[in-house]
Amino acid sequence: MCGSHGFNGSCCPHPQILKEKICGNFIGSAGATPILWQAPEGDYIEGTFQVFNSAASGGNASGNISLAGGIGIGMSDATPGNTISQSVPSPVSFSIIAPVGVSGTYCITLYKRVLL
Repeated sequence: MCGSHGFNGSCCPHPQILKEKICGNFIGSAGATPILWQAPEGDYIEGTFQVFNSAASGGNASGNISLAGGIGIGMSDATPGNTISQSVPSPVSFSIIAPVGVSGTYCITLYKRVLL
């Protein structure tokens, strides 16, 4: 039985939420800040972005998240040995801002709605 999902006698599937996780390492640089992750606008409904700054780092690391519609979200500084995290709706890109001598790890958890 389709319930409220029926249309003209046929059934529409319920949308499914898929979770993706991407993790990696970063090393600070003096040049331009590279984009670590990017997707077309509207692909993801939500994302959580984490940056861990190694305790051996010589400075702070932060993140920059771009949302649908060109909105930018800056993440607060992660001091050496600490993690910052930010959850946002409709993410489209992520980069880490870190000077030379700063390194650590990042994890991105993304949620996408799909019809199966």
